[in-house]
Amino acid sequence: MYKLLKVEGRAKRGEFHTPHGVIQTPVFMNVGTIAAIKGAVSSEDLERIHCQVELSNTYHLHVRPGDEIVKKLGGIHKFMSWNKPILTDSGGFQVFSLTSLRKIKEEGVYFSSHIDGRKIFMGPEESMKIQSNLASTIAMAFDECIGIPAEREYVKNSVDRTTRWLERCKKALYQLNQKEDTINKQQMLFGINQGATYEDIRIEHAKRISDMDLDGYAIGGLAVGETHAEMYHILEEVVPYLPQNKPTYLMGVGTPENILERGVDFFDCVWPSRNGRHAHVYTNAGKLNLLNAKYELDDTPIEQGCGCPVCQRYSRAYIRHLFKAKEMLAMRLCVLHNLYFFNTMMEEIRNALDEGKFAQYKKQKLEGFQQNLK
Repeated sequence: MYKLLKVEGRAKRGEFHTPHGVIQTPVFMNVGTIAAIKGAVSSEDLERIHCQVELSNTYHLHVRPGDEIVKKLGGIHKFMSWNKPILTDSGGFQVFSLTSLRKIKEEGVYFSSHIDGRKIFMGPEESMKIQSNLASTIAMAFDECIGIPAEREYVKNSVDRTTRWLERCKKALYQLNQKEDTINKQQMLFGINQGATYEDIRIEHAKRISDMDLDGYAIGGLAVGETHAEMYHILEEVVPYLPQNKPTYLMGVGTPENILERGVDFFDCVWPSRNGRHAHVYTNAGKLNLLNAKYELDDTPIEQGCGCPVCQRYSRAYIRHLFKAKEMLAMRLCVLHNLYFFNTMMEEIRNALDEGKFAQYKKQKLEGFQQNLK
């Protein structure tokens, strides 16, 4: 159940009740593709840095270790020792990202595994079965993520097929949730809006999937080649046609600036962990590159006043030394800091919305980021 608590401009404040706890929104989901955050961050760490939702990937866990194995081990929550909500991506993004290894047909998609080359077929029913085996809190519908730019005719046909796939997903998950051996019989389903940068196709698709009365709705197929202006325009046009009484999710988008500019409930992005693994860390005064020579003798934390476990103990100079020495602890510390920064920013946004001060908060935050520290 979703409860919309407040709206200020484009920003939404809500809470989403799930089988694994209440999610306060807006929320940033910490991306753990294979049931782990890249950079040696544990589930215990996620609790310490106030992560609300962990995100894992259906395709990758199907390939390795195998969803049947995860099911035998009690589902993904037990497998990774995480008792809060988990959202699993459907595998549809791999339809886009593994272009040279796939063939799309009405029944589904034929893949070659990027691990060992073995042939894989995934359609709506298969995706739902895998996600049911994983027993995530929220399952994403199987769709095609369309690269941009794309021909209008292709986009129209693809979106129509994605709609048919969504109908199959809904039916399949309902049946799976009734099965006696299903671990999470309350697994939720989010549909995905597609349509590239064609606003009329997007709006029509939003109307069609809204009628299906799903647990939530995502906007997919953005941040895949279009400009920020194009992305913001599409969101401006489409979000009003998605149900206000259901959570909305902007897939794969999540720089701090993007989050502050958009009014949806769920965000996810690999940038915090990816940047952290390359010594790029987020602060309220912009990003820092800790490999820069000026930090060699800098005994201050990544950010003064930051409450993360890294800033409470370690200096910029020490972390820089770890990177130069190719010590994996360097990546771990920076990923921890970055995820804490994102999770804390979301908490600040929620507090600002609760207090009716979001516009003021947003202005101050964006001005800080524009200092562009190197």
